[in-house]
Amino acid sequence: MNLDMTAVGVLISLALNSFNLLANVRSMLSAGEKKLDERLGKVETKLIEYDRRIQTAESDIKHLPDRDATHRMELALSDMNGKFSALEEKLKPIAATSERLHELLMEQAKR
Repeated sequence: MNLDMTAVGVLISLALNSFNLLANVRSMLSAGEKKLDERLGKVETKLIEYDRRIQTAESDIKHLPDRDATHRMELALSDMNGKFSALEEKLKPIAATSERLHELLMEQAKR
């Protein structure tokens, strides 16, 4: 089988053009991959930032009182309010006496 030089030149030219075409297609496809890699890097950075923020919030929440502790505090406050209202009732006569003494002293000061 005897090939002439024009046929060999055409075959080599076809092979090089095919290789060039494949390289261009690969380059175009990898450009999209590069953009995706950049976006993925940004997303990973944000994810790490959000993870740190969530961990901080969780650690802060652990120190807050839970539902039962809050309920106990509410009961204690209502008990204290009851005791203060009883104390207020006991102090009314003392306040009235103090008011009368104040009036008496003001009358004496006017004379």
